[in-house]
Amino acid sequence: MIKILANDGLEAAAVEKLRSKGIGVILDKVDQSQLAGYINSEKIKGLVVRSATKVRKDLIDACPELKLIGRAGVGMDNIDVDYAVSKGIQVVNTPAASSQSVAELVLAHLFCVARCLHDSNRKMPLSGEGQFNDLKKDCSKGFELQGKTLGILGFGRIGQAVAKLAIGLGMKVMPYDPIVKRANLELDLFHLGDTFEIEFDTVPLEDVFAASDFITLHVPMPPDGSPVISDGEFARMKKGVCIINTARGGIVDEQSLLRHLDSGKVAFAGLDVFENEPKPMEVLVKHPKISLSPHIGGSTVEAQERIGEEIADKIISFFS
Repeated sequence: MIKILANDGLEAAAVEKLRSKGIGVILDKVDQSQLAGYINSEKIKGLVVRSATKVRKDLIDACPELKLIGRAGVGMDNIDVDYAVSKGIQVVNTPAASSQSVAELVLAHLFCVARCLHDSNRKMPLSGEGQFNDLKKDCSKGFELQGKTLGILGFGRIGQAVAKLAIGLGMKVMPYDPIVKRANLELDLFHLGDTFEIEFDTVPLEDVFAASDFITLHVPMPPDGSPVISDGEFARMKKGVCIINTARGGIVDEQSLLRHLDSGKVAFAGLDVFENEPKPMEVLVKHPKISLSPHIGGSTVEAQERIGEEIADKIISFFS
């Protein structure tokens, strides 16, 4: 029997689907330091991970019988993909399954900072009873998203899903992508079966920086590990811009972000990912101008079901 180790867990429906095709699924959580030995002793042919388990060159070299690495999610920063492929190992992920969930989280952070929800949710339990009117005054300077300009860095599946939601809110969308030059967005109005397409041309990065009220990032980490947004990029943005990062920690320079939040150049930020997960900087998570979530972009019930189904189908296809 072919055996798969789902080291970071897998949805029950996906496990059942794999087992129905004669593929054994092991759900043990094996410590990173013991992973190579476990894979070899149990004769594991496929390893499925999320973001916690790292599949680096040393693990790949130590497991010569490994045939497939599956990422139950989108980003594969925790896998040495090119090296695995050079060793004849198939590497798969689930790029389409979580796009809607991530896009909705982007909008959640936008609403939070626009209506001061990130701050009022911190302060209301502490002083809402005694200082209600003061908090009401502090939080009464919110703004509408309708009519504002949303810059989207990275116009792949997630960027396009964000654009659809933003269009529904009446926002102006300005997408940038170094590869995608044009995209057709299919809008399904009210799920009644009537759809229509909007054709979008991406724009130069400088235009995004100059015009955007909000900028959301949906790009990979550069090969050299340098941030996509740092002092130089902040300098080219509008005063009062808001930054949303649900992509990956490190693509926004956090020290630079803090400086520009304190100076007022950046009005607010929404962060789902951090440089030092799972221990983000204390000053970052306590900053009053940041809306926070603990890396949950694709963590909805619906997305996890789609991820499980997609990764199971790819595993079955490969081993059959």
